[in-house]
Amino acid sequence: MKQKLAILFSVTAMSFTAMAEEQQPIAIAIHGGAGTISKAKLTPEREQEYRAKLEEAVKAGYQLLQNGASSLDAVVASVQILEDSPLFNAGRGAVYTYDGEHELDASIMYGKDRTAGAVAGVKTVKSPIALARAVMEKSQHVMLSGKGAEEFADTLELDKVENSYFDSDARRQQLERARETLKQDKTAFSRPDMLDYKFGTVGAVALDKAGNLSAATSTGGMTAKRYGRIGDSPVIGAGTFADNKSCAVSATGHGEYFIRFNVASDICARTEYLQVPAKVAAESVIHNVLKPVGGTGGVIVVDRHGEVSMPFNTQGMYRASVDASGKVHVAIYQEETE
Repeated sequence: MKQKLAILFSVTAMSFTAMAEEQQPIAIAIHGGAGTISKAKLTPEREQEYRAKLEEAVKAGYQLLQNGASSLDAVVASVQILEDSPLFNAGRGAVYTYDGEHELDASIMYGKDRTAGAVAGVKTVKSPIALARAVMEKSQHVMLSGKGAEEFADTLELDKVENSYFDSDARRQQLERARETLKQDKTAFSRPDMLDYKFGTVGAVALDKAGNLSAATSTGGMTAKRYGRIGDSPVIGAGTFADNKSCAVSATGHGEYFIRFNVASDICARTEYLQVPAKVAAESVIHNVLKPVGGTGGVIVVDRHGEVSMPFNTQGMYRASVDASGKVHVAIYQEETE
C-alpha cells in the first residue's frame, strides 16, 4: 500500500511539474531604434525591409524560447540578426565617428542573478553583444572598454573583422551631413533637426520557460561622436537592466538623458517597489520623467508575467514582439497600436 501511495505521489508531483512548465509564459520584444521616423522618409520598399528584418529577428528569438532555450540565448540571437543588418545602427549598420571610424557598444544582463556584461568603444569585434556576454560569463568584470576589451576578445573564439566591415554608404552620408552642420553650429547636437543623428541602437528582452528574464542592447552610438563618447547602451541600469523580481528593459534614444535618469533600472524599481505593472512604470518614465526635460526615445519591456510594453515619445520606433499568447506584432510608427 505504501509503495502504491509513493508511486501515486511521485506521478502526481511529476504531473504538477509538467503543468507548471507548460503554463510558464514566454515572451520576447525587440527594438531597432527610435527617432524621427515618418512614412514620408521611408519608401514602401524600405519600410518592408525593416518590417521583414524585425520579424525575422523576433521570431528567431521566440523559436529558441519555445524550444526551451534560455532568455540569454534568445536575446543574443535576436540582437545578432539586427547587428548583421545594415538597416540598423549596430554592427554592420553602425554610424561613423567624427573621424570616420566605428566604435561599438553593447551590454547584457541576466535577471536570475543580476549578472551583467558590457563593452564600449570596440572596433574589430563582429558581434559586440557576443563580447558583452563573454565579459559577463568569462571574466570577473562587468564593463570593458576600448583596447582592453579588444585584448580580451583576442582570448576568445569570437569573430574579428576590420573596422571597414561596418561601413555603409547611408551612414557615410549621414556623417558628411553632420560634419557640415557641426562646422556651422557647434551646438547642433542639441537641436531638434539633429535628432536623426542621436538615435539608433538595437535591443531585445525576453522571458524564458524557467521564468528567467534577460535584456541585451547593442549600438554604434551617435553619428559624428568624438572624444570616445559613450552613451547609455553599455551602461547597466541606463540602457539595459533585468531582474526576475520585476522586468527586463532595453532602451533607445538620446543616451545622455537615459544615463542621467537611470531609465532602465528605474522602470524595474518602480515595478518592484511601487507594485505597479511594468507597462505603467515604463510609460510613466518615458512620458512623465524623460519627455519634460527633453529626453527622447523609448524602451521595450517584458515583465515576469510575460507582459510586453514598448512605449516611446518620438515619432516612431522600430519594434516587434511575441507576447505570452504567441501573438506577433511588428510596428514602426506611433499610430500603430500594440
